[in-house]
Amino acid sequence: MRRSGIPVTLVLSICLSGVIEVKVVNAHEGDKYEKKRHKMVEKQIMSRNVRDPLVLKAMKKVKRHRYVPKSYQPYSYNDEPLPIGYGQTISQPYIVAYMTEALQLKGYEKVLEVGTGSGYQAAILAEIAKKVYTIEIVEPLCEEAESRLVAEGYQNVHCQCGDGYQGWPEEAPFDAVIVTAAPPEIPEPLIKQLKNGGRMILPVGEGFQELVLVTKKAGKIYKQSLIPVRFVPMTGQAQEKKE
Repeated sequence: MRRSGIPVTLVLSICLSGVIEVKVVNAHEGDKYEKKRHKMVEKQIMSRNVRDPLVLKAMKKVKRHRYVPKSYQPYSYNDEPLPIGYGQTISQPYIVAYMTEALQLKGYEKVLEVGTGSGYQAAILAEIAKKVYTIEIVEPLCEEAESRLVAEGYQNVHCQCGDGYQGWPEEAPFDAVIVTAAPPEIPEPLIKQLKNGGRMILPVGEGFQELVLVTKKAGKIYKQSLIPVRFVPMTGQAQEKKE
């Protein structure tokens, strides 16, 4: 059924009186941010030369407003990171897209994410990769993200609460690794768990941070500095290593 060119859905419900009610529901009511999301991709991401069609498709599809506290939902598609509680943030949309594109995912990969946060980056990865393994050190965030990802229908994401510095050795090796908190140095366990031919991207540094792309080829490690960034520091064992 259509009215004024807008898709609608008939919803039938039975009242206490036994009379069947018919309600006309706008099919787009459940995603009032769709236009903002598409504008975000066009103005913030494509305009900055992110071109991977799989990344762009994922960024258009995943509802970022579902991954931030309710009070921040009106700002979900702004060009900025947002707080998600416990001193953590959800990354700027462009950075999420940029880091994901750097992994050069094709669809068959097994990906490790360190720093689940709200689950947004994991959802983007899950739209592209075959399997995503994600670790979050802040237990309440981990539990919330896992529930959110399940509610959003992602069956290819596996969550673990704990310190991601050591990676997920039981599931290694990984085709790609992405880290969303900044360690002072690149964690050696993550390099070891990267498959030959694999790629890892992460912020590195303390006062000054930069995104670093790590590739493993024929058993050798290559590191490339990309752009300056500002992420929350990696906690747990990463801080112990610094001391």
